[in-house]
Parts: sequence; structure tokens; C-alpha cells
Amino acid sequence: MAPPKKSKSKKTKKNSKKLKKNKSSSGVPTEPKSTDSDWWDSFWAKNSSTPGVTIPSNEEEAFKYFFRVSKKTFDYICSLVREDLVSRPPSGLINIEGRLLSVEKQVAIALRRLASGESQVSVGASFGVGQSTVSQVTWRFIEALEERAKHHLKWPDSNRMEEIKSNFETSFGLPNCCGAIDATHIIMTLPAVQTSDDWCDQENNYSMLVQGIVDHEMRFIDIVTGWPGGMSVSRLLKCSGFFKLCEADQRLNGNVRALSAGVELREFIVGGAAYPLLPWLITPYENNGLSASMSTFNSVHEATRMLAVKAFLQLKGGWRILNKVMWRPDKRKLPSIILVCCLLHNIIIDNGDQLHPDVTLSGHHDSGYGEQCCKQVDSLGRTMRENLDKHLQHNKNKAPAK
Repeated sequence: MAPPKKSKSKKTKKNSKKLKKNKSSSGVPTEPKSTDSDWWDSFWAKNSSTPGVTIPSNEEEAFKYFFRVSKKTFDYICSLVREDLVSRPPSGLINIEGRLLSVEKQVAIALRRLASGESQVSVGASFGVGQSTVSQVTWRFIEALEERAKHHLKWPDSNRMEEIKSNFETSFGLPNCCGAIDATHIIMTLPAVQTSDDWCDQENNYSMLVQGIVDHEMRFIDIVTGWPGGMSVSRLLKCSGFFKLCEADQRLNGNVRALSAGVELREFIVGGAAYPLLPWLITPYENNGLSASMSTFNSVHEATRMLAVKAFLQLKGGWRILNKVMWRPDKRKLPSIILVCCLLHNIIIDNGDQLHPDVTLSGHHDSGYGEQCCKQVDSLGRTMRENLDKHLQHNKNKAPAK
């Protein structure tokens, strides 16, 4: 789910109308052919060796190290945003040699800013442009990709969901499982006039929450953000459109799975102890007085849930702007930055790319935060969990001894 949007000001609407007019006009300016097409050579010469930083000597790997994507995926991203970046007046977007910035260089600047989390001044210096250019280029890229890459982050249709459920069952033994859910904090500093208890979280940081549901390939299939970090994870869930759709039986409402002894199992996702136990959201047993089968269930549940944890580790490790303390961000724009990073995460998966091994964070994506615990237990959710527990035990007993 895309982050909530504030209503646009009159000025913004006016600019939006201008943009649409430019796009539909036959007089759309074409990208100059003599722009800085050699931007990579220049960037590589300037950044191939940095004291204290191990940069791959192979240029192909180095490209992925700097921009998180292969050259092929980079070209694909450029194709998505090219029309928007070319059709908008590029006044002021020049490098120190006075040449207009190519679409490729604009995309590279934006990706580097999101990937490194370095200051705009630092990113600008590595490309030979000023801080204001980095700011302008990055935001234009975010607006364009948010609009043009929507198809990379959506709730799966019924055919795709059957494929996801099959993979979860094959990998973890959980039938009719549709995904794993988790949440993370994006830490920021705020001006004194904007500080409030709402944005101050349990660790006394000002932060914004992100909730994500992932499939078996750690692809985000639902995102909720824009909410203040002072909320609990369970409260964030209940404020989300996803929760409302599930409660109205408009999501996780696919085929029911028949188990042994006439037991039926609806579609569900798995989540940690911070979430309530619901008919469609299965959490682990509490760690006291566990039977052997309960312990087995918790182990299987945890392995499945870890997909969401690992997805956030990759997201915040790959797009480190989300893992650094953001300096006074515009809280209305921050959800768009978060969403675009999630879109880029999915584009990497959809294009068969892999992150450079040095990128993914180690430990936990919310380092320094204690685990939250929600005590809410729905009786139908309890029955669902018990049926899953019995199913796992039944399959374990049926399995031939090794």
C-alpha cells in the first residue's frame, strides 16, 4: 500500500497541470545527444579508490557496489523514468563543465544518494555537481519512479498467490501461507517546532514506521508508512488499509485449504510477537511451558517470519539513506522516499539481480530496539495456530526415518 498523501496545495496542482501539459505536448524537448554520456568513466576515475573503503576492482561489480543494481537493471530504471526526466525543463541541471545532465547521470546521482545515504554535498562532489543539483535531481527521480514503477509493488493476483503459497509450503511446510510481516523505524531529527510525543518512539528517537509484507522471495507485496514511530507495531497494523481489507474479508480471502481430519485452513500471513494473534495473522506460542510440538511450530514459524526480517535488512542495507539518521526530513516527502526504496528493492529481485554481498546489514534492521509484545489473542486465530501445529506434527510423524 502506498503511503498516505496530503492534499496538494494550489501551487502544486498548478505545477502538476503544467507537467501534464508538457507530457502531452508534441513539443516535448528531446534529450540532448551531446550530454555527458561518459559520466561513468568520469565517476569511476574519481571514485575507484577511496581511503579506508574496499571497492571492487572489477568495474561491473563496482557499478553494482555504488548503485546497488547491475548495468542492465540500471538501464531498465532509466527507461522507466526517461520520459519524465526529459520532458521537464532541465534548467540549472548542468555539471561543472557546463553540459546538461543526461538522464543516465541524473538516475546515477539519485541512486547514489539513496544507496549511500551520504550528504548531498558529498554525493555532488563525486559527480562534479552542486548540492542543489543533487537535491533537485533526487526528488525528480523519486517522483518519477513512484509513478512509473507501481507495478513492481502490488498485492498478488490469485494465480501469483497460489505460486507464493506453494513455495512457502515447499520451503517451510506451512500450507496456505501468503507472506511474512514485520515493521521497522526510520530514525530522524526534527526541528523543535515539529517534535511531539507521537513521533518519539520507545527508544526516545524521533522516527517514522514502515510495515512490510513479503513473499517467499523477500519481495515486498504490501507497504504501509507515513505513521509516527511513537505508535506500537500492533497499532500500526490496525491503522493500515491492509488490516481493514482483511477484516472485511477482501484480502487473504482466497482458496481454503483442506487438511487431514476435515480441518480447513484459510489464507494467512505470519508475524512476530509484536502482532496480535488473528485468524489471518499467525504469531508464535509464548516461550513458557512449551510442548515439543509447540517448540517445533515456533521454529518453523520463526524461519518463515525471518524472510520479512531479512527483507528489511536488505532494504536498509541496500538503500542506506533509510538506515542513517535523517536530518530534518520533510515528513510529507519521507513516505515517498521510503516507497521508492522499496520499489528499487523489488526491481532488483524482479530483474534477477543480487545485492553486492557487502551491502546487507547484519544483526537486526531495528538495532537498539527491544522487541514489542502484543497480548491480543483471537479465539479463531488460536484455533488456526493449533491446526497448523497439528498439521506440522502429523507430517513429521509421517516422514520416513533417516
